[in-house]
Order: sequence, then C-alpha cells, then structure tokens
Amino acid sequence: MDPIWVIILVVFVLAVGIVGGYFIRKKFGEKEIGSAELEAKRIVEEAQRTAESTKKEAVIEGKDEVHKMISDAEREISERRRDMQRQERRVQQKEESVEKKLDGLEKKEEAVARKDKDAAARLEEAEKIKQSQFDMLEKISGLTSEQAKAYILNILDNELVHEKAVKIMDFEQKTREESEKKAREIISLAIQRVAADHVSESTVSVVPLPNDEMKGRIIGREGRNIRAIETLTGVDLIIDDTPEAITLSCFEPVKREIAKVTLERLISDGRIHPARIEEMYEKARRDVEQMIKSEGERAIIETGINGIHPELVKLLGRLHFRTSYGQNVLDHSLEVAYLAGIMASELGLEPTMARRAGLLHDIGKALDHEIEGSHIEIGVDVAKKYKESDIVVHAIHAHHGDVEAKTIIACLVQAADAISAARPGARRENLENYIKRLEKLEEVASSFAGVERSFAIQAGREVRIIVKPEVIKDDEMILLARDICKKIEQEVEYPGQIKVNIIRESRAIEYAK
Repeated sequence: MDPIWVIILVVFVLAVGIVGGYFIRKKFGEKEIGSAELEAKRIVEEAQRTAESTKKEAVIEGKDEVHKMISDAEREISERRRDMQRQERRVQQKEESVEKKLDGLEKKEEAVARKDKDAAARLEEAEKIKQSQFDMLEKISGLTSEQAKAYILNILDNELVHEKAVKIMDFEQKTREESEKKAREIISLAIQRVAADHVSESTVSVVPLPNDEMKGRIIGREGRNIRAIETLTGVDLIIDDTPEAITLSCFEPVKREIAKVTLERLISDGRIHPARIEEMYEKARRDVEQMIKSEGERAIIETGINGIHPELVKLLGRLHFRTSYGQNVLDHSLEVAYLAGIMASELGLEPTMARRAGLLHDIGKALDHEIEGSHIEIGVDVAKKYKESDIVVHAIHAHHGDVEAKTIIACLVQAADAISAARPGARRENLENYIKRLEKLEEVASSFAGVERSFAIQAGREVRIIVKPEVIKDDEMILLARDICKKIEQEVEYPGQIKVNIIRESRAIEYAK
C-alpha cells in the first residue's frame, strides 16, 4: 500500500480516537477518560505498527516490480542485440557477394578488352592483306579500283537491261493470253460456286387427305365449313373427283400458304366447324408471319449483310412464297447476291455492297400484288423509303436495263440476274410456249427490209441478225437495231431482257487461175 494512504489512515484513526475520547469523557466522566485514552494509545500504536507493516510490503512490492521491469528491459535489449547481429551478418554476406560479382565483372571487362584489342589487330592485318591484294590486282589488270568497279557495273547494267526487257515481254505476252481467260474464269467460277436449288411452284397448292370422307366434312352441312374457309383465307377450294386431295387456288402466295397450313391442321385435328376454322386460321396466320420473318432473317444471315430495316427483312421473307416462271424469287435473289459478291471479290471490289444490291434487286415483287406498277418501280420506292444507299437503289433500278447502269455494282447485279435466270433448269416454261416465243423473235427480226437471216439463241435472250451489206449501211445498223427492239417489246412476251445483235459482213472472193 502507498505510504501516504497509510499516514492518512493513521491521522484519520487519531482524529476518530480524539473525538471519540472527547465524547466518552463527557458521557462517562473522568473515570472512564483514562481508560479511553489508554485504548486510544493502544489503537494508535497498533495503527502505527500496521502502517509500518504496510509500508514495508509496499516497498517490497515496488522493488519486485522494478526488478521485473529491469528484467524485461534487459531481455528486450538482448533480443534486439541478437536481431542487430543477424542483420549485420546478412549485410556482411551481401557485401561479400557484391565484391565477388564486382571481381567477376572486372575480369570479364579485362577479357572483353583483350578480345577487342585482338579483333582490332586482326582487322588491321586484314585491311593490310586486302590492300596488298588490291595493289596486286591493279598491277595485273592494269586498271585502278575505280575503273574496275565502273567496268563491272557497266557489264551488270547491260545484263539487267536485257533481262528486264525479256521479263517485260514475257509479262505482256502472258497478260494478253490470260486477260480473256481470267474474265471467263470469273464468271464461270461465280456460277460454279453457287448451286442453289430452286423450288418450282404455281398458283395452286394441293392438300392431301387421309380419305375421301374428309371432303364431306370439309364442305360441312350445307357448305358452311367451306364457305367459312374461303371467306377467312380468300382462297378458292377446288373439291373434285381427284382422290384424297383438295386443290387450293389463289394468285397471292402468302394467302395460299396460310390456307394450306389451316386446312392441314384442321384435317389433323379432326374437329372442323366455323369456330375451330377461325381459331386454326389465326394460328396459321401467326405461324406463316413468323415463317416469313425467319426466312428473311435466314437470307440476311446467309449473305452476311447487316443493317437492313426490319420491314425489308419481312419483305424478303415474303419472296419465299413468290415465284417467277417457276423460280422461287427468294432463292433467285440469294443466288444473284452470291454471284454478284463473288464477281466483285474477283474484281477486287467490296463484295458486301454487291451482295446487298443482289439480294434486294427483286424486293418489289413482294408487293406487286398490292401496289400498282412494275416490280422495279416498287422496289426503288421501297428501298428509298427504308433508307437504302444510292448504290443499291440504282442497282435495283437498272437491273433490267430500265435505266443505264452507271456503277460497277449495277453491272454486276445485271450480269448475276441474267446468269441466275438463264441457267438451265432455273425457270420452268412450257416447251410449246418456249418454241413459239423463239419463232416469234425470229419472225419479228426477219420482217425488216435488208435482213438476210435471224437466229434466236441463248434460250431466247439474244437475237443474232445477219443483214445484207449492199442494203444496210453501217450507220443504218443502229437505227435498225432500235426499231427491232421496239417491235419486240410491243409484240413479244418474254422474261428479263433480249439482246439484239446485228452483223454486217462484206466479203470479196476471187480465184487465181
């Protein structure tokens, strides 16, 4: 215990004793005062003894605490001293390692210096040998080094000029031989790389039936079912003696497809009545719309074109149900896109724009049942409406020669469209009508004065006309070609365009006897 507190306790006890003695004396009298004083002295002595004992204990505890603190401090100093010794040893080891490395570097530098000195000596010796050889060569040849150099360069220059001339002649000859071959290869390669299958369709669709009894169910009581189907779909149902089949007739291919899907689902379901017909029609209409969107997206993905307006994608999908002379228009558009892109790549042009123009060149055919005008005019208006580039719009406008092609892309689309439509099997045409069309072309061409013979070739896409040179002059050939074209446009029905090729040939023959 702290000695101050001990003294305070003693003083407090003395004060209590004095006060207590005072009151005791007052209360018990003088007799008891003596005994109280004795008791007080005893208490004071006992308190002093207790204070002394407490003081000694406090001193001992303080000494122990001081001794403990000194021990802890000495132990911490010892640990720090050991750490410092370890650090000193590590630093000493690093210094020794650095000194060893420095010694090694000095040795390497000395070795490098020796090698440099040896190399310089050898180079000097080589220069001396080289100079002595030059001196010897000059003495033997009788020419200085500059004269010898000029002589060698002169010989080399003459050889290079000759070889360069030979190379140029070979290159020019090779270029002349391969130019026409390359042009043919570009077209043939484009045709060979595109092998699209075409689906021949018409204005009718045939729906197979499980049995002939189903015809009566489709007609319904008093014809209510067939009337409901025809009213909803806008398609005529032809139910005749054809076994297990019903024919759907409509010029609008999308409506015909919706009606076909509706009827197939009704037959599969078996429940045929006006309410069910209306329900199935709505489902079929949604499914066909989804199919149209999917077909348009497929065409976009296959051709690798981006940024086409969603409405144009739907119109492309509608082309899947559109045919031209039996050729599926969407497949035809894809084929034209492939051909135009391949030819553009072979010519070093951007193929993406060519494929875009080829894919959209017949987009007007998706709306020609709904909007008046040719599919070219409709296509141009639609392309402008949905912000297609001027290059694409011009290619659409010029792909049948309605306007002059002013860009290479337009020319490529023209060529690709002609290739796709003219290749064997691409379009279906009645043989009799085909022969009549060829005969009509030859008849129209031969009806003009001065025409000697005419031939319809390339499946009716070209008319080759041989004229009498004594009747038709060179400057009259252009007028004759224009007149024949006008008459063909007025009197002949044909797909695409027809080339009129007039040939005037003069020959002089004599025999030496």
